[in-house]
Amino acid sequence: MEALKQIANVAGYSGLYRILKPGRAGVIVESLDDKKAKTMMGPTARVSVLNDISIYVDDNDEQSMPLSDVLLVINEKYGENLTADPKGSNEELAEFMTSVVPNYDRERVRPTDIKKLISWYNILRQYAPEVFEATTEEAPASAEETTETTEEETKA
Repeated sequence: MEALKQIANVAGYSGLYRILKPGRAGVIVESLDDKKAKTMMGPTARVSVLNDISIYVDDNDEQSMPLSDVLLVINEKYGENLTADPKGSNEELAEFMTSVVPNYDRERVRPTDIKKLISWYNILRQYAPEVFEATTEEAPASAEETTETTEEETKA
């Protein structure tokens, strides 16, 4: 998911942000919401690009699963009909996570992590649907669809 390289979470701030321009004095970000507020995050801000985030799993071969893969599984399984509530009980959150990543590490993946995953997915579906559209190219696409996606990626 190439588009996740442009989207970040900032520690201490709710929601997700699109990275507009990195610089020496920090990074300029735009909130992924209706306000589209632009903010300068200083060099001390902990900005985590979604492309670099992973979920711990219990596999012997792999210690973690990239967030992009987890988001794709959620999208394939639920699409726009995600009914999981980020404010649900810990048992409901664990049940949701098991349905998406059956082998997730139950000791290292906390309920707060699952809450973030659900809310991030909802934000991405609403304000950055191109994240999921770009990944549907794996299925055979017509020439027009491929051209549209390429133009979107070029603009980003």
